Amino acid sequence: MDEITYDKVQEESNPKVKQLYWNIAFGLQDVDGLKPSKYMQELSEEHIQGKKTYQEVQNEITSYYSKNKDNHDDDNEEEADEVATAIYEILSDKSFRFDFLTFKNYHKRLFTNLDREKYNPGVFRTYNFTKDELVLNGDTVQYQSYDLIEETLKYDFNEEKEIDYSKFNEEELINRIVEFTSRIWQVHPFQEGNTRTTAVFIQKYLISMGFNINNELFKENALYFRNALVRANYTNYSKGIKETNNYLIMFFENLLLNKDNSLNNDDLKI
Repeated sequence: MDEITYDKVQEESNPKVKQLYWNIAFGLQDVDGLKPSKYMQELSEEHIQGKKTYQEVQNEITSYYSKNKDNHDDDNEEEADEVATAIYEILSDKSFRFDFLTFKNYHKRLFTNLDREKYNPGVFRTYNFTKDELVLNGDTVQYQSYDLIEETLKYDFNEEKEIDYSKFNEEELINRIVEFTSRIWQVHPFQEGNTRTTAVFIQKYLISMGFNINNELFKENALYFRNALVRANYTNYSKGIKETNNYLIMFFENLLLNKDNSLNNDDLKI
């Protein structure tokens, strides 16, 4: 009997796919108002054209910031470049396991080369916090208490594992994905970088289940995605405002069903 052998996964070679992954990686930085440096964009172009391997790009950008730690102009560019490089690697990686530990690992991979005190990569926060949101006119979402982070994530992930999407119609499918995405984001388990980590994880999760997703959406509407998560987790009855999944539903309908809902950030402002 011939032995069945494993094939080593090769680096992505299709320029269109590489371009898409870099576009998503850069676009997701918009959730925190970050833009990649000109140098990072030049490196990505060389990678897309096959002039550099991904590993060479990663080594060069890490080396650049290591050598110029106190000498470059914009710390935001360093974050955008390092995180975008890591997002590309995760998106192009064919492996995936649905587990809250994978979620935790993605955060570690995204922020491992940045200020450990600020990001504490891959480690759950140990304090509670708030965040002024422009879309909420300066108010904040109420995030999960730090002492319940791991317990809450385990519950959400275990519940999701029992879901059989094959039995859902389109409306039920969208509603369930929206609910799960909103829940794990509301936990906000990390000090920084929760939305980017959630976005990357959800993309990988949907792809692992065989869904054909419109990845361009994360490139063009990353900030809308974040603000829709904010509105899905904000209630203020004194102002007549109740949390709503409607904006997230429109986003995921476009993502999974190729609908053409208008995704306008101004519509989310209270």
